Amino acid sequence: MAAPDSPSAALQRRDLCSRGIRLVGKMRSDVVDLLDAYVERQGLDASASVAAVEGVPAAAAERWDEQTGTQRLLENLAAYRAFRALLAQMLEEQREQLGEADAALGRALAAVLLQVSAFTYHLEELLRLESRGPPSEEAAGPPPASHLSLFERKLRGLGVLRELAQWAVRSTRDLRQLAKPSPGSSSAPSPAESP
Repeated sequence: MAAPDSPSAALQRRDLCSRGIRLVGKMRSDVVDLLDAYVERQGLDASASVAAVEGVPAAAAERWDEQTGTQRLLENLAAYRAFRALLAQMLEEQREQLGEADAALGRALAAVLLQVSAFTYHLEELLRLESRGPPSEEAAGPPPASHLSLFERKLRGLGVLRELAQWAVRSTRDLRQLAKPSPGSSSAPSPAESP
């Protein structure tokens, strides 16, 4: 494998970032559509206020501009691994609650879950390229929801989907930042050339 700062690694990183941006853009579009369908089919108010949901990582980051590329990737990976578990739990709850009565919502949830899984794998590939393998997945799954009422599970689902849409925006920003040439590489502009 090429060194992380070699021209071929930089090209590969930009290519992976570009493909990741397209993937997360499609995912965000599908999540927004799913969010609309979820609100309608669950009988929720689209403007409902949802408190922070346990197990749902917040997309907001303090000192975002000071983070390294690896830090960005690791935070994204942790978030999408959590979303993968939470969406799987939502899908199972939806099947139990509605059965096959609302197959369209189940298919939409399954499609977004598949996209989240694909993007998680994509982030792992980027971490391997950065000469840092992805951290192992923790065995802890999503927080238990059995103690939640049906309405609380609906609100939690709304919170998960809203935060996933926000993460899609952040991930796009993170990948665009990562795709920029790194200082010290031959393709990076000198400080005098930088805007």
